[in-house]
Parts: sequence; C-alpha cells; structure tokens
Amino acid sequence: MTATQPETAEQKPDAFLSIDIGSISTKGVIIDSQRQIIARSYQWTEGDPVNTSRRVIAELGGQIDQSKVAVRTVGTTGSARRLVGAMCGASVIKNEITAHAVGTTFLHPDVRTILEIGGQDSKIICVDGGIAVNYAMNTLCAAGTGAFLSSQAHRLGVEVGSSAKSR
Repeated sequence: MTATQPETAEQKPDAFLSIDIGSISTKGVIIDSQRQIIARSYQWTEGDPVNTSRRVIAELGGQIDQSKVAVRTVGTTGSARRLVGAMCGASVIKNEITAHAVGTTFLHPDVRTILEIGGQDSKIICVDGGIAVNYAMNTLCAAGTGAFLSSQAHRLGVEVGSSAKSR
C-alpha cells in the first residue's frame, strides 16, 4: 500500500462504542483498542432513552474522525440496555452489576466492595477475585438514589450537572 491509497475499513484502527442508558442520565464512550477513551458524551435522559441515545451516538460520532477509526462493537448497559441495544445492534448487553464489577476491577483490581447510587436504586456489590459474587439493592424507597439526590440538590440551588459532565 502506498501513502496515496485510501485505507479500507479493515485497516482502520479498531474502536468500541458503549452506552449506559440510565433513568436520569445517558452516558456514552468510544474507546480504542488500548482501552483509551477517544470520545465521550453525557446527557440527561429526560424520560426519552431512545432519542437521548441517538443524540449521544451522534455526539460521539462528531468527536472522532470516522474515516480513520472503525467502530467494531457496540455494548449497552443500564435500565434501557435492551431497548437501545436492539436499536443500535449491540453485540454486548450487560446489566449494570456486571458492568460495574468489570469496569471497577479493571481500574482497581483489588476492590472488594462497590457502592452504586443510580437514578432508580442504590446497590452494594461484593466482588471476589474480580467477579461480582453478591449484591443487594433497595427496592421500596427512592431516598438515596440519584433522582432523590438530584431533586434535593435542585431544591438547594446546587448544580449537579457540571461536575458529572466533567468526568
């Protein structure tokens, strides 16, 4: 191949798209084959996971040079993981307990406990050897969830979106 010949899709570096569709917010990333984030998006779900996911995907696509990167696989997690997974042809659809365990142990291999505060529930996940072995979650009351905390922050005039978006 000479320098003047265009790259084919097979010669483009691999990238992987993942979307976490929660009841409060939808997050998306594209990572490269070295697991480095090359694009990211954070948007409020606002009760519309399909259109929010479309906006997240469009924003991610605008952050990469699509002529130089090939997205090979799509994965979804979160409360609307199956719906959005079907919509975008995801080959990986995982519940958030598995996603939390895999992601956290990648960054912190010795972790044993994960506390997660989501929009609809809060969870404690027990990890042993990088595998989620047990979990518990609230089911009766929304207090302590992301939706509750967001509502209270709003009442107090505290902006929560700016700190969450900068991560």
